Amino acid sequence: MPARCRLCTSATASRRTRWRAASRAGCERTGRHQEQGSRMTRIGFVGLGAMGLPMAGNLARRGFEVRGFDMRPAAREALAASGAGTAETATDAARDADVLLLMVVNADQAREVLFASGALDALKPDATVIVMATCPPKAAATLARDVEATGRAFLDAPVSGGVAGAKAGELTIMAAAPTAVFERIRPVLDALGTKIFHVGEQAGQGATLKAVNQLLCGVHIAVAAEAFSLARKAGIDGRVVLEILSGSAASSWMLRDRGPRMLEDEPPVSSAVDIFVKDLGIVLEAGREQRVALPLASAAQQMFLASSGRGDGAKDDSQVVRSYDVLNGNPRQGSGS
Repeated sequence: MPARCRLCTSATASRRTRWRAASRAGCERTGRHQEQGSRMTRIGFVGLGAMGLPMAGNLARRGFEVRGFDMRPAAREALAASGAGTAETATDAARDADVLLLMVVNADQAREVLFASGALDALKPDATVIVMATCPPKAAATLARDVEATGRAFLDAPVSGGVAGAKAGELTIMAAAPTAVFERIRPVLDALGTKIFHVGEQAGQGATLKAVNQLLCGVHIAVAAEAFSLARKAGIDGRVVLEILSGSAASSWMLRDRGPRMLEDEPPVSSAVDIFVKDLGIVLEAGREQRVALPLASAAQQMFLASSGRGDGAKDDSQVVRSYDVLNGNPRQGSGS
């Protein structure tokens, strides 16, 4: 048997690099991925939002036959401009597809697409459903059970990396499914991300890991806002605070990314406050299911809820800092009062 190349098994190696290594070393695993990818070509894609649209485009550019659907005609037009096919309904997108990929808002939307719209029945009998939305673990497991009852496979595969990662095809994908299903669907995942992890055999395990990720992200944003609010109360220039903390042991990716926007009154929206209201709610639900206390996640969600309640739900999530400023009596400059 040919030797297995290290690049093929590396989660961080690009798909192109792995395939190039495979051609040199005769790597059986990557060669099998290529063969499977050529057979499994038709993908229905539902949810052409800020992340879904570039993801569907990346699949089309990698040679998959993609038919995408979104309720917004402008999103379908944008996908068509990238060279992919479009559909007028979710059912039409799924018709006779090998794979149905859902990049929708939540588990309720995924269930509506699959069952209420009839998309699941339109798939090939041996098709695979991939749900990449952030879902509660229990909801992901229930979706898997109901999909598998029809004879089709299910992959619980939430993602991390945001819009930038989606556009670059460099998402982190946390996939949970039986190993055979994961291996069969791997070519699709390779077209979307550079860090592909098989986190478990059971649907819901991917959703749990995404909840862990969002717990840390939400708490990091909230605690950064808390730190800025304390410094502002003491009259310290926020730009100085950011420069010092970004290069210290207190730094985090979220501080470096959100910190500059916390100093702006109306920053562009990268991820909305209401996203973390939702995601931290999923985190707390996962904690209840596992009987795990999550006091910091709970406190962070309260601050995001306060921001949403003040009318800032659609603003950039960095603007949770406004709730701290209101709580602490800090003045805001410009229009961001």
